[in-house]
Amino acid sequence: MEVPVYNMQGAQVAQLKIDEAALGGKVNPALVKQAYVMYHANVRQGSSKTKNRHEVEGSTKKMYKQKGTGNARHGDRKVNIFKGGGHGHSKKRTREDFRQTMPTKMRRKANRNAFLAKLMDDEVRVIDSISFAQPKTKDFQAFLASVKVDRSALIALPMDSDKSRNAMLSGRNVDGVTIVRSDQINAFNMLNHRYMVIGRAELEAWLKGPSSQTTKDAKINPLGRKADASKGGK
Repeated sequence: MEVPVYNMQGAQVAQLKIDEAALGGKVNPALVKQAYVMYHANVRQGSSKTKNRHEVEGSTKKMYKQKGTGNARHGDRKVNIFKGGGHGHSKKRTREDFRQTMPTKMRRKANRNAFLAKLMDDEVRVIDSISFAQPKTKDFQAFLASVKVDRSALIALPMDSDKSRNAMLSGRNVDGVTIVRSDQINAFNMLNHRYMVIGRAELEAWLKGPSSQTTKDAKINPLGRKADASKGGK
């Protein structure tokens, strides 16, 4: 698959060849959905809590006298049948664990497969280099317009914070834009946005990095942190 590479002004300057087979060959909806559900579940903190009638702020004064009004008998207004009252069966702050997991190689295949789906829908914009001379939101918006990104977008920036600082500061307040490091790309944040914008060097590193190890080679010759740790241990 030939993917066009654009500059910051939206002009095509090159083409990048990507092997579809390395991304799964074809989209596997079941695998992508399983990964999406896992990432979504792992975002939950599991610390929700609701208040009962004793925890709701307000007066404890009896609404009206017990007899003689013709109305039902009531105490204060904080009971669950009144608007603004507490919950009849309140949820206490007991942390629930909603975390799910997938095998590492399976998760990597799902992420790469989700990227293939974005490529097939022409929703990936590969840029030769994403860099800004100074932090300026207006320049960032002009950049998105030049590469024809008119909906929500996931922007993948270099892992080097010095190189990506101006781009991050320029785009952090733009509506519908989420900025991540290139090593944080996954099926969840890709599918939550219409477009994905990434630099050519960052894309090539992601395609050839740890995410590319979806076979037994991931255990024999691991890339990334595990490889660095093993070298340091020796």
